[in-house]
Amino acid sequence: MKIAIGSDHAGFALKEQLREKLRAEGHEVVDVGTTSTESTDYPDYAAAVGHAVRDGEVEKGVLVCSSGVGMSIAANKIKGVRAALGTNTDEVSYVRRHNDANILAIGQKYTEPALAEALLDVFLTTEFEGGRHQRRLDKIKILEQTE
Repeated sequence: MKIAIGSDHAGFALKEQLREKLRAEGHEVVDVGTTSTESTDYPDYAAAVGHAVRDGEVEKGVLVCSSGVGMSIAANKIKGVRAALGTNTDEVSYVRRHNDANILAIGQKYTEPALAEALLDVFLTTEFEGGRHQRRLDKIKILEQTE
């Protein structure tokens, strides 16, 4: 799978770990940065990953910042992006099955590395259920066009 990954300075260490995990599993990873712990602005990386997902350059995206919240807010400003903050594996399974989340946001400050890897595994292996959930996503698409 082709996956875009990005972080700001506060998520850099975890992004690096997740990037290497993805590569070791055979995924093609597009790392949009950042490249160090020097202070940066999270919306820049949320936009880069969000645009890659929206434009079909990658299948899914992963964003990491301190809390994961800023990244998810910024990414969700891009039409077609459904970024979800992941805090436990049940929640991540739910947002994939029911909301077809296409970007996973993780907070490095609040997520142990082993849990982050488990969240990523669930995100990548859980399929969207469609059915009644598709009807709801269709309504979100209408909101994106009219708001």
